[in-house]
Amino acid sequence: MITNSILPASQPITQQPMPQRIFSAGHLGGRTLAVASAADIILRPGEVVLTFDDGPRPGRTGTILATLNDFGVKATFLMLGSAAQGNPALAQQVAASGHTVGSHTFSHVDLGNLSRQEALDEIAKGERAVRLALAGGGQTLSPFFRFPYLSQTGFLRTNLMQGSMVVLDVDIDSKDYYKDSPEVIAARTMDKLEARGSGIILFHDIHQRTVETLPVFLAQLEERGYSVVRLVPKDNSTFGRDLITADVPVLRGTL
Repeated sequence: MITNSILPASQPITQQPMPQRIFSAGHLGGRTLAVASAADIILRPGEVVLTFDDGPRPGRTGTILATLNDFGVKATFLMLGSAAQGNPALAQQVAASGHTVGSHTFSHVDLGNLSRQEALDEIAKGERAVRLALAGGGQTLSPFFRFPYLSQTGFLRTNLMQGSMVVLDVDIDSKDYYKDSPEVIAARTMDKLEARGSGIILFHDIHQRTVETLPVFLAQLEERGYSVVRLVPKDNSTFGRDLITADVPVLRGTL
């Protein structure tokens, strides 16, 4: 609640300016979309999905959570296993705030540079670390995964899909890893969104510039009538296992 814009009671209420935000904005938060595969992520015009990679990061993720709460929206956080393992309470805070938590490997290695077995082991190690971090708070990992650098092979993608994981692609890259001002990042991201009309947006909750960009960008989304879709698993009942990485069969026709 903003109170510094409320004038003394002695002034007639009709002459007092309206505060910019009394409660958390509710109309920016859109529908919840339950998905079992990437094919289920069908967005309508004016809908976006907010995703954050590489966290959680102390001093960054918590502020991003506060901003998302201010605007009444939920996001998907694709966490590194190493980061979740090192900051389990922060990982739990993300999930406890109602956001969806998936994985992003353990150490953000380019999986395309690894053997098939090494890549699957890296994915499994990251999944396991995030799941264990969340379990300390009684929370559950969702089966969402994103390839670091978006580097993938047909073999890896097919095996993950057969293991009931949902691979999240990117429609709009904010490029918040560039050393630009929040205004430039927000404008660049909005221009790409306006050209597409909807899409999955990539941010990273490890940069201070992202922390500063997010309220600017969300305010623009709100002003232009967009809504933020929350992704959740359609059925998470069987997602309590480790990925099987030993004796993985080689699928014909995959890369």
